[in-house]
Amino acid sequence: MLRTSTPARLLDSRDLDDVLTLLARDPVADVFVASRVQQVGLLESRLGAQIWGFGERGALEALCYSGANLVPVQAGAAAVRAFAEQARRQGRRCSSIVGSSASVRPLWDLLAPHWGPAREVRHSQPLLALDGPPRVAADPAVRPVRPDEIDVLLPACIAMFTEEIGVSPTAGDSGKLYRARVQELIAAGRAYARIDNGQVLFKAEVGAATAEVCQIQGVWVHPTLRGRGLSIAGTAAVVELARSRVAPVVSLYVNDFNEAARRAYARVGFSLVGGFTSVLF
Repeated sequence: MLRTSTPARLLDSRDLDDVLTLLARDPVADVFVASRVQQVGLLESRLGAQIWGFGERGALEALCYSGANLVPVQAGAAAVRAFAEQARRQGRRCSSIVGSSASVRPLWDLLAPHWGPAREVRHSQPLLALDGPPRVAADPAVRPVRPDEIDVLLPACIAMFTEEIGVSPTAGDSGKLYRARVQELIAAGRAYARIDNGQVLFKAEVGAATAEVCQIQGVWVHPTLRGRGLSIAGTAAVVELARSRVAPVVSLYVNDFNEAARRAYARVGFSLVGGFTSVLF
């Protein structure tokens, strides 16, 4: 049984200032949680998740986002133990654990006997960032996707998700929630693609975003066109669009075994700023 001397506590609106201060320590690594909290606050009914804290009000040391993803933030050994105990008592409700390797790896070590086995553990995912213009020419054909192009973009999004995660996002509810999420990104002007003759050749989205940092996700090139440099020029275009419309710093994380993607991002100008680990269920 997990034991900890200081338990995690459920945070509420009274903790908002402390939470925002904590999240500001590493705006690139913690952009996902920061974007959600800045948008809707800490109320569970609006956030769609609980936020657990470690440390007293006014002296918050770490937190953990517990929703569809379990995301520890700034969690040292004692906080990891407290979050693991809270998660074990609650039972697994998430589809993944993701975040800084320094927190996720020890958290999973404690939860694995209770929640395991995982479908896959991606131990090393370099976290990359770019705070200036891309180093290569951008593809001028990459542009924001229009709302009336949802049915053109959606198959590419489903293909990317299935290829990357290993399961289809349409499982369970025939893809209604996933379609709604893609529509939300399009409406926000954060879905970008090169579409020729009604076919998506390249696409990517900006998922999480604050005023300081945004995170690219879902980079995908049509399978018949891979190896031709579309991802390099396309990602450069997304960087330009995101920096001008969303936030000045653009980040993403990539699997360490995806050497082609890592080379492409390096050519665009991304540099290593940290490391993530993902546990997939």
